Formats: sequence, structure tokens, C-alpha cells
Amino acid sequence: MKWFLRAAALFCLLFAGCLRGRISSVARMDLFNLDIGPLEDQINLTDLAGVNTGNRTSLAMRDGLFYISDTAGAKIVRYNSYGDLLFVIYNDRINPPPVTLTRGIDEEGMATRWSITYPLREPGSLTVDSRKHIYAADMAEDEKKQRDGETGSLLDSVVLHFDEAGRFVNALGQEGIGGKPFPRITGIYASVDDEIAVVCLMTIGWNVYWFNSEGTLLYLIHIRNDSLPVPPGAGVSYGSMDTVAAAPDSRKLFFKIDYYRVETGENTMAVPHSSEIWIMNIEDGSYQESIAVPFFEYTATEENQKVSHKLPYAMMGVIRNSRVLLYFPVDGGYSLLVLTAGSKEQSLGFIQVRNDELEYNTFNLSAEGILSGLLATEWDARLVWWRTERLLGEMNL
Repeated sequence: MKWFLRAAALFCLLFAGCLRGRISSVARMDLFNLDIGPLEDQINLTDLAGVNTGNRTSLAMRDGLFYISDTAGAKIVRYNSYGDLLFVIYNDRINPPPVTLTRGIDEEGMATRWSITYPLREPGSLTVDSRKHIYAADMAEDEKKQRDGETGSLLDSVVLHFDEAGRFVNALGQEGIGGKPFPRITGIYASVDDEIAVVCLMTIGWNVYWFNSEGTLLYLIHIRNDSLPVPPGAGVSYGSMDTVAAAPDSRKLFFKIDYYRVETGENTMAVPHSSEIWIMNIEDGSYQESIAVPFFEYTATEENQKVSHKLPYAMMGVIRNSRVLLYFPVDGGYSLLVLTAGSKEQSLGFIQVRNDELEYNTFNLSAEGILSGLLATEWDARLVWWRTERLLGEMNL
């Protein structure tokens, strides 16, 4: 979700002005702002040298509550939709003691806002299940990091499990509770029956570890770069994985692959050919079906001539009932596309993100289709959401 930002937005200034007249604009609701800084009710998107570290900061929304893993601040926070800080899990060696929260959990239930210490290092991707349990990626302790002898991938990540009050439950590794560290984690997803899918990127492809709510490993799925599925008769040269995501309501994986063909001539170049979302049943590893994804098409003026272009959408996430939300950066926001497995219907939308909010963006898509965003400016971070169920309603689903 984070591959575009400034460069992509500037690139899209050339052509996106004509786009919004043809699609539905989804109303944006600004919920609350966070100041940039180290205090409990602030977000710290830069390290001590002032370098932006937000590319691992993550957002989750569940039942109107917002959870943020603050990578540079070494803390995980929960807010309500009014911007009230409800609790913070923080590393007390990095963060100052909270001044507005009760320290520790009041077991008698008198306190409504509290803080808990835990030695977080660099919390990143996170998800929240129906119990409001938090699962967050973090760096493993230095002495536990290792190199995978077969793939050469660095095993340096763990998944921390906290309960609904923020109390530490356990740490997950590849084999389950207490297992060896994961390769680089690119996403964590809550699925059916509070099962958890951990998606990892390696040098040779992707691994997906699927756990039950107790932390027992149920399935391990290998997706290799040299054996990606290809549509029959496509005539493509190679495929490139865009995103791997888990369904929120079934034991299914959705992964989007962009296909290219290599054209030779005066200049050898890779030309976009097609995009496809493949749906895998993780219980037996079979591909159940696929969804063809149209390109984002635009016209730009080049050397006083109008030239047509097409580029692939990126996959934002999966909604209940096998619906997928995709997006593409344009001037003033993002173009959205909703597709559904087994249907040729599609719905286009547009969400507003102002150019001054592009210091850092991260998004979360709920199982119901509500899109939330953390949009950082030079001075603050804004929590917003778009009720994108409107797009789903247009599809009569």
C-alpha cells in the first residue's frame, strides 16, 4: 500500500484531472488529528535524526476503534473515533511515562484509560480480531535472529499477541508459540474464527503461516516466484506479485499478479499485459477461481500529442463475500475499483487525499468495506475514513 506516495502523486498530476468526472466520489470524514512527537497522545514518525520511519507504521480499525503501531515511538495505541486515547502499550526505555493515563490495568474496572509497558522494538503490521485481541509484527531479539540456510532470508520478525486490554499473551514464530522468527512480515490478517494469517516475503517468494486463535499452526503455504500461476494462453513473459492478502471470512488467500511481456526492438522493454487476482483454498492449496483486473487507463500529452497509457491497480485488501478493493494514486487522492469473484460487475470510486497529506499514508480496509487512513502532513497526522460501502451498494451486493 505504500509504494506510491509523493512520486506517484506527482506523476499522476499530468492526467488525473479528467478522471473524477466519470466516477463516484466517496465522502471523506475527518475524525481527529495527532501531533507529531514522543508523548502518549502523539505519533512519532521520525527517529532521533529526523529521518522518516513511517514506512512500517500500521493502522487497524475494528468496530469503530483505531489501533496504531508507532514504529519509531515503539508503542501501540488504541483510540476511539472521537480521538480519545484509551490505552497505550509502550517501551518505557524509549518513551516518557504517560501523564494522562493510569499506569497499569485497574483490575476493579474503575479506570477507563490506562498504559502498559512492554519492550517493543519496532512494531509494524498489525491486525485486530473479533475479541479485540491485537497481533503486531515486531523485531525479534538480536540473539534469536538467524539466516535461513535454504533460502538465505533473514529470520528477524515475531508476532506479538496482546489481549483486549493490551496485556501480553504470547509471541508467535514460524511453528507457533515460541517458534523461530519469521522472514520479513508484509501483512497480518484476522480471518474466520479469529484465525490469523501472517504473510512473509523471502528471496524466493512468499510464505503464509495460518494459525488458529490459540496460536497453533494450521497451514503453511509456499508461493514461489518461479511457479506463479499464469492465465492459459496469456502469452506473457513473466508475472510479478503485487499483494498477498487473506479473506476476512474464509480460509482463502487472494493474491494479485501483474503480467508483462518483453518487447524487443530498438529498445528492449517490459510492457504491461494483464493483471489477475487468484483465489487459493488454503486447506488443499488449490486455486478455486480468479478475477481479471482491468488496467487504470489515462491519456497524457507528450510532445504535443495525446498518448494513451495503462498501468496496473494495486490491491488494497479483501472484503467479505470475495470482494476486492483496488486503488491507484491520482491528483488529489486515489482512484478506487471494486471487483467481485464470479461476477463481471465493477464499481469505480474516488477518495480525496490532499497533496499536503502525502508525507506518509497508510490505510486499513475493514471486513465490511470501510476504508480508514492515517494521513501525515509535515506537522501532524490525520485519522480519516471513507464509507466505501457506497461502492458496494452500487453493485447491488
